[in-house]
Amino acid sequence: MKELNELTDEELVRLYIEGNGSAFDVILARYKSKVFTYLMYSFNNNQELAEDFFQEVFMRIVVRLKNGAYTENGKFSNWLMRIVHNMVVDHFRKSYKELDLVSTDEYEVDILNNPVVATNENREKEIIDEQLVTDVQDLIKLLPPAQKEVLLLRYYKDMSFKEIAEQTNCSINTALGRMRYAIMNLKKLANDYGICA
Repeated sequence: MKELNELTDEELVRLYIEGNGSAFDVILARYKSKVFTYLMYSFNNNQELAEDFFQEVFMRIVVRLKNGAYTENGKFSNWLMRIVHNMVVDHFRKSYKELDLVSTDEYEVDILNNPVVATNENREKEIIDEQLVTDVQDLIKLLPPAQKEVLLLRYYKDMSFKEIAEQTNCSINTALGRMRYAIMNLKKLANDYGICA
């Protein structure tokens, strides 16, 4: 029988819902760093606020899991990070609603133009983009090795297809074909896991 830390997120969630508290401990350990880093970044390194929020996040996850709010139609990590992101946005909306701010758009308050949450024109977009990059990197790991190699050499090492062909000991047409299939497979995986740019 597999150890708990060898199980997928979905298997751990099922076990936890069935009453195995240790399964949630593994989920918590697996995502603690990612969630806390996201919160620290969102709150401009305010550790006290990030720690308070961290506790609240996982309490909400527990409640939602127990209430059956999670369904296996996507990747657990995406579901978790969407909850974290939405809680952060809600926090700033509530905080700045009291401040009689003038909005520049259709929202009641313009939280994204406040220096506490924005160091550039659109901090929320920046955070979402970073999450998207992380999600895409996770998807790349799922590609067949030959496709993954060509994609990484092309986009991360900025190599030409001629250089890729030489390095991987294949023809340029084979390298091009692997890239084409890598992109097709990434699109399919992104669709399957509900990730969109």
